[in-house]
Amino acid sequence: MEGELYSEILEKMHNGQKQLAVLIDPDKFESTEIIHIANEAKVDYFFVGGSLMAGGSLEQCICTIKKQSSIPVIIFPGNNMQLCNQADGILLVSLISGRNPELLIGQHVVAAPYLKQSGLEILSTGYILVDTGNQTSASYISNTMPMPYDKSDIAACTAMAGEMLGFKLIYLDGGSGAAKQVSSQMITRVKKNIAIPLIVGGGIKSAEQASMAIQAGADVLVVGNAFEKEAGLLVSIADVVHKNVVLNN
Repeated sequence: MEGELYSEILEKMHNGQKQLAVLIDPDKFESTEIIHIANEAKVDYFFVGGSLMAGGSLEQCICTIKKQSSIPVIIFPGNNMQLCNQADGILLVSLISGRNPELLIGQHVVAAPYLKQSGLEILSTGYILVDTGNQTSASYISNTMPMPYDKSDIAACTAMAGEMLGFKLIYLDGGSGAAKQVSSQMITRVKKNIAIPLIVGGGIKSAEQASMAIQAGADVLVVGNAFEKEAGLLVSIADVVHKNVVLNN
């Protein structure tokens, strides 16, 4: 039996409803304004985590969100130290675009006993890191080569393999601070070849870019860096995602 979070993601996908997640890095979480804006915009999920946490507290960040919002909080961990049973669920991410064994299975083995007892809903996720024009924190920390930007066929085959291996979600990501977003061609190619939900993030800085991603096939859109400079942008992106609006770039 599927957990509540995954059942919701699946149901919305099957009904053609697009979903929006706000990615919060605890190291950059300095104001609760984004929580209030996310509530106003009726964001579907908070993703919490970062490639490298130098000073922020994951637990404090999650607890602050939970006190001020009913939106589900899902951990998007950069490593096996980013665990907290105060969240609603966790993306148990396996970096299937790379060949670093620690990020394919190694860190998961270490985290498994904690996760088993945590009560968190486990969302097993095949993670594909895409080269979007510059080296991101994710590519540097993971010590892996990202998927070439124009190799949609390789991305599709990787996603298919992830689905066959039993992953519940596929995540195409340009990484935090991406110079550009994942191409519409890659999103469409991947989506056409899998039946499980597709998450897309990285480099989305406008409502127009959000529109492109959802029209290309993203089921769940993730935005992060964009709202750090302009928090109000989240409302316009949410409007595009939830209404499935087509905007001209």
